[in-house]
Amino acid sequence: MRVLYVTSEVFPYAKTGGLADVSAALPVALKELGIDIRVLVPGYQQALERVRDIKRTISLGDPLGCGDVRLLETHLSHSDVPVWLVDCPKLYLRPGGLYQSQDGAEWPDNALRFALLNHVAAGIANEPGGWRPDLIHCNDWHAGLVPLLLSSEQSRPATLLTIHNLAYQGVFPVDELARLDLPPSAFETMEFYGKISFLKTGMALADAITTVSPNYANEIVTPEYGCGLEGLLQHRSPDLSGILNGADYRIWDPSTDPHLVCNYSSRSFAAKADCKRAIQAELGLNPRANVPLVAFMSRLVHQKMPDVVLETLPDLIEDGMQFVLVAEGDAGYQAKFRELAVRYPGQVAVRIGYEEALGHRVLSGADMLLHPSRFEPCGLVPIYAMRYGTIPLVRRSGGMADTVTDATPETTREGTATGFSFENPTADELTVCIRRAVSLYGQPIAWRRLQSAAMRQDFSWQRSAAAYGDLYRSLTGTAALELPEPVIVQTDDLEKLTA
Repeated sequence: MRVLYVTSEVFPYAKTGGLADVSAALPVALKELGIDIRVLVPGYQQALERVRDIKRTISLGDPLGCGDVRLLETHLSHSDVPVWLVDCPKLYLRPGGLYQSQDGAEWPDNALRFALLNHVAAGIANEPGGWRPDLIHCNDWHAGLVPLLLSSEQSRPATLLTIHNLAYQGVFPVDELARLDLPPSAFETMEFYGKISFLKTGMALADAITTVSPNYANEIVTPEYGCGLEGLLQHRSPDLSGILNGADYRIWDPSTDPHLVCNYSSRSFAAKADCKRAIQAELGLNPRANVPLVAFMSRLVHQKMPDVVLETLPDLIEDGMQFVLVAEGDAGYQAKFRELAVRYPGQVAVRIGYEEALGHRVLSGADMLLHPSRFEPCGLVPIYAMRYGTIPLVRRSGGMADTVTDATPETTREGTATGFSFENPTADELTVCIRRAVSLYGQPIAWRRLQSAAMRQDFSWQRSAAAYGDLYRSLTGTAALELPEPVIVQTDDLEKLTA
C-alpha cells in the first residue's frame, strides 16, 4: 500500500507543537508495518536550514503563479521514510514562524501558501506512471483541499482527514478563491458563515475522518466542542473515529535522553533529583529539593487556560511552590508571566519561546506538569511527562480523559493512578487539583508509587499505527501484506517519476 502523508509540519524540520511530533513518529511506525509512506511538507526557511542530505530535486513548474516550485527529497531522522519538501521561495522562504510573521500576525497569504501544498499533493496523485498513492492522509486544515481537488477524478486515491485541533479551521475571505485555482463549484463546499474554510472542505469530502483521541471524537459532535462544525460532524459520524496519538520513546525516554544531565528510569530513579537540581540552577530557581517544582509547557492561548493559571499561582507560590514556564503565544499572557517572575525571584522562571532541549530538561527536573485546557484533542506533553516521572495535572477533557487516571483515594490505593484531574475550567477547581497534588507530594512513599505507575504507562505508536493501518486497508481494499520496497529512478521531472 502506498500512502502520501500531507502535513504542515514535521520534526525536526519544522515544529510548533504536537502535530510535528506525530508527523515524525506515525509514518515510521506505519513503515514498520510494510506501508510505503512518504511525507509531504512545505519547505519553510527553517526546514531548509535543517536539511543535511537532499537526495534529489524534482521540478514541478509554476502551479499557482508563485514562481518555480520544486520537490526536495530527504528523509525522517533515524529512518528511511522519504520526506518531500515543497520548495517555493516566494511562499515559504521567509523569517518568522510557520504560520505567522515575527510580530505574531498571521501571514496574509496563508490561503495561497497551503493551497500550493494541496495542489502538489493532488499532482502527485494524478501523475500517470509515477509513484501514485493508494491513499492520501491529510492532516488538519492545511491539507483540507486535497479531497476537493481529487473529487472529480474517476480513478483517485482514497482520502483520510485527521483533525488534530478543530479550533483551527483555515478560514479565509471569499475573495481568496480567485487565486487558489479550485473547481468552479468549490464555494458550495467551502462556504462557512460567509467565508471559506479549508477544514470544513476536507471534512465534507474526505472518505473518512479521524481525531487524535476517542474521547475527543465523541466531544466534537456536540455544540460545546464542535466549533460551529458539529452539524457536519454529526452528518459524517459514521465515518468519524478517534485514534489516540502515541509517544515516540526513541526521543522521549529519560533512560536514553541525550539532553539530560543524568539519565534515569523507573528502576533507577535517584538521578531525577540531580535533574531537578540542574534545572533549578539553569533557570535561576532556589536550589530546594523538597519543594514541588511545577512546569507549564503549553501554548499561551485561551484554550490552554493561562488566564486561570495566572489567577491561581500567587497563593500557591507564596506557600512555597516553584513554577517554571517554557512557552510562547499571546503577547499579553507573556507579559503577565514575566511580571510574575519579577515578583517572585527564585521561585518563578519564565522562558518565552520553545526550545526542544530545554523542554526535555524541564520535564526531567519538574515534579509536576500543569496542563489545564478548556479542550484538549490529545495532549502529548502529559504523555511524555508520565514517562519522565513528572506527574500531569490536567482538566478531564478530550485525550486527557483517555490517558490520565486521577489520583483518587481508591486509585492511589490500587496503584493505578497516574496524575490528577479536575472537571470544570475554573480557578477554584484548578487550585483544588494542584493542592491535592502538593499534599500527596508531601507523602514520599505514596508519591513515588504514583511516579512509578505513571512511568510504566505505554503509549508507544505501534498500537495506534496498527489502527491506522486497519483503517487504510478498509478505505483502499488493500490486503494486509508487506509490500516490497519500490525502486526509484533518478529524475528531475515529476512527470517521469516512476517506481
